[in-house]
Amino acid sequence: MRGNSATRAHGAMLLFSALVAGSFSLGHVIANDISPAALTAMRFLLAVLVMGAWVWRSGQISRDDLRAPWRYFLLGGLMGIYFVLMFEGLKTASAVSTAAVFTLTPVISGVFAFFILGQIVTRRVATALLLGALGAVWVIFRADFNALVALEVGRGEAIYFLGCLAHALYTPLVPKLNRGQSPIVFTFGMMVGALLLLSIYAIVDLRETEFSSLRPAVWVTLVYLAVCASAASFFLLQYSTLHLPTTKVMAYTYMTPSWVILWEIALGKALPPVGIWLGVILTGAALVLLLKNQDSI
Repeated sequence: MRGNSATRAHGAMLLFSALVAGSFSLGHVIANDISPAALTAMRFLLAVLVMGAWVWRSGQISRDDLRAPWRYFLLGGLMGIYFVLMFEGLKTASAVSTAAVFTLTPVISGVFAFFILGQIVTRRVATALLLGALGAVWVIFRADFNALVALEVGRGEAIYFLGCLAHALYTPLVPKLNRGQSPIVFTFGMMVGALLLLSIYAIVDLRETEFSSLRPAVWVTLVYLAVCASAASFFLLQYSTLHLPTTKVMAYTYMTPSWVILWEIALGKALPPVGIWLGVILTGAALVLLLKNQDSI
């Protein structure tokens, strides 16, 4: 059963990486149509409605799940920070480069996991993390060695990196703070916490947003973000973090740039420069190394 749970967790993270990748490509298309705070608040509102119906039908929630609500506010706050900064970054950064920044989270998450959970990585895993980080950095600097030497990071990428710090902290906190709640219930609690915090933070932006004048692409993206990239992906992430080490869970972020490129092609965008592919290949190699020998961290 344990092996089956691990296998399902790996499958869940594979789907997670594909769903998350779509949020980069679609988010880039509408990033300047609506404020990041308003978009994120609306996203969590719809996601809470979807997950709320799911939780109600499952009948899994109990009074014990409502204890220590600060856990849900802490995790929800981290996710709120991540998504607001993500869409702020997408205003000026490309979908591929922001996806590359996202692949830095396994390294950061591994550090947080060491201090929070006491998880120690092997030499192989450390090598893979370094390899993936190098690939990510190469994409972030647009395969330009001179830009790399000069540390010319785009404003959008820098903003999004701050959001990735919040995401990296979120991952090891899930198993740390979970007190036996099912992934569905725990995800729902986190989303409610995020929604309440974001409603306060984004109240001005929500009032100033003319929803009737938003183009259809914004609404399509909003539904996708709420259902696929929020409710579904958070559930997949919660489930996986309860059955896999943090580093292996975050390893799947290395697939994000490749998925984003496929999303960009599907949306009619041009292929990225040839030099960018070197970074994508390095992140792919890192994923293979991290998933090898699944029984060890």
